[in-house]
Amino acid sequence: MASAAMPMPTGPTLKIAYSDWPGWVAWEIAIQRGWFKEAGVNVEFKWFDYVPSMDAFTANKVDADSMTNGDALVTGSGGGKSVCILANDYSDGNDMIVAKPGIKTMADLKGKKIGVEVGFVDHLLVLNALKSAGMKDKDVKVVNVKTDDTPNALKSGTVDAIAAWQPNSGAALKELPGSTPIFTSANVPGLIYDHLCVSPRSLSENRAEWLKVVKVWFRVVDFIADPANLDEAAKLMSARVGLTPDVYKGLMKGTHLLNAAENMKHYAKGETFESIYGSSKIVDEFNVKNGVYKVPMKVDDYFDSTLVEEAAKK
Repeated sequence: MASAAMPMPTGPTLKIAYSDWPGWVAWEIAIQRGWFKEAGVNVEFKWFDYVPSMDAFTANKVDADSMTNGDALVTGSGGGKSVCILANDYSDGNDMIVAKPGIKTMADLKGKKIGVEVGFVDHLLVLNALKSAGMKDKDVKVVNVKTDDTPNALKSGTVDAIAAWQPNSGAALKELPGSTPIFTSANVPGLIYDHLCVSPRSLSENRAEWLKVVKVWFRVVDFIADPANLDEAAKLMSARVGLTPDVYKGLMKGTHLLNAAENMKHYAKGETFESIYGSSKIVDEFNVKNGVYKVPMKVDDYFDSTLVEEAAKK
């Protein structure tokens, strides 16, 4: 006996931009397995490079974008206001400071050049790495290098170390034999949160639909967390970015995906990196100090925990 067909979603199509980061590529599992249709929500995921995804959001070409907490503030300062309704993950090692052979610690970088895209999140990673070593930013020479160009900058010897996120950090390690990560986001968990950030208008008009999306995310995280599903998850995610499943498993390890309980934990108000609000206030101060934008943002306006709270209820 044939099973009854699932009812077709009737709401508007939500256009979501995403890019090459494991915490966002994980959506591919729900896309490929048909979980959005099962949840009764129409979605259209649009693939971008990271910075163009933010440009598309600001230009109202999509309803939501996948951004770090800090870049949500940057995009908002330029007119692309968003509300981050879900934390996909925090970086747990995939953001790295990679140094050339012979440099083993941050202290070894004193007086040397670090290539990083100034004003982006890994610039903040560099400052925290220096602080951990009892150093200041004046103790090194920061060279502005676009993140996509960091592997070549390290390989060519233009700089002595680079700071970048995966897949660029991994490419830097691969292209320069003997290079090594001397500090990573695993040393400062909560420095970099990755989110689903929605336009205020779309959230207001389609809140019930976005709630379904949040629930699908928690299904994705629970699926990946089961060791029995690791091979399938890696296969689906790696296919999106043209890597082998075995290589992609390594990238997955450096990304701490956040389930319902962890979203609740990190959306709680606080002043440290453990809280999304605390982390974002620290990033806001960094952005103003480094001239990314001039006036501090009203950080609390960029985050809404109510959908997470509702979706977490059994």
